Amino acid sequence: MASLQDIRHRIKSVKSTKQITSAMNMVATSRLRHAKEAATANRPYAEKVNEVVHAVAKNAGADFSHPLLETHEDGKKLVFLITSDKGLAGAYSANACKAAEALIEKENDTDFVVVGRKGVGHFKTRGHNVVREYTGISEHPSTESARDIALDLIDLFKSGKYREVEMIYTKFISAISCEPQTERLLPFAPLNPEDEDDLHVEYIYEPDAATVLGFMLPQYLFTVIYAALLQSAASELSSRMNAMSNATDNAEDLMDKLNLHYNKVRQAGITREITEIVGGAEALK
Repeated sequence: MASLQDIRHRIKSVKSTKQITSAMNMVATSRLRHAKEAATANRPYAEKVNEVVHAVAKNAGADFSHPLLETHEDGKKLVFLITSDKGLAGAYSANACKAAEALIEKENDTDFVVVGRKGVGHFKTRGHNVVREYTGISEHPSTESARDIALDLIDLFKSGKYREVEMIYTKFISAISCEPQTERLLPFAPLNPEDEDDLHVEYIYEPDAATVLGFMLPQYLFTVIYAALLQSAASELSSRMNAMSNATDNAEDLMDKLNLHYNKVRQAGITREITEIVGGAEALK
C-alpha cells in the first residue's frame, strides 16, 4: 500500500498537471475565436472565387491549354498535407495523417508536401519522401505562407514529376466537430456538366475567357490553399481546446479519487495506532 507521503506527492503532481491543462484550454479557447472568425470570413470569398473560375473555365473553350491543366501520365502522386506544429490536440494530426496514408496506392509512388512538424515527423519516420515542409505556420497561417506554398506546388507540378496533386486538410465544422477532407488541386478540372447547371452568371471577358482563366488559375490555387490553412487552424485549436478540457476534467476526477484514497489510508493508519495503544494498555494490566 502506498504511503501517505507518496499519495500527497501524486495529488500535488496531478494538481500541477490540471493547472497546466486548464491554462492551455483557456489559451486555445481565446485563439479559437479569432481563428473561427478568420475561417468564417474567408469562406464566402473562397466560394465566390471557385464559382467564378469554373464559370470562366466553362467559357474558355475546349482547345484552351495551360500548364495547370496538363496531365503527366508517368508522374508520381503528390499529397499536400496540413497538420499541426504542436501536440496536445487530440487526434487532429493523426486523423489527417491517416487520410493522407489512404491516398498511397503503391510503394514509392507518392511524395508529400507537409505543413506542421507532426506530419513531417510522421512520414519521415516511415520512410516516405517529404519534398517540402513548412513549420511554424499551422496556428497562424498568413497569405504570404499560402502564396509560397501555392507557388511551390505549381513549380513541382510544372516540372512534370507529378501526375496529380491532392490536398488533405481538416474542415472546421463546429467547436466540437472537425473532419479531414480530401480535395484535388492539380491538374485543374472543370465542373461536370451536371454541376455546371448551377452556374447562371454571365461575364464579359476582356480580352477573352481563355486569357482570363490563365491569369486566374494560380490565384484560384492560392485562394483554395489559404482557405484550407484557415480551416485547419480553427480545427487544430478546437481539437486542442477539447483535449485540454477533457484532460482537466480527468485530472479533477483523479484528484477526487486520490483524496478519497488518502483519507482511507490515513483513517486506517489512525485505527491501527489506536489498536496498538489499546493492545499495549491491555498487556500492562
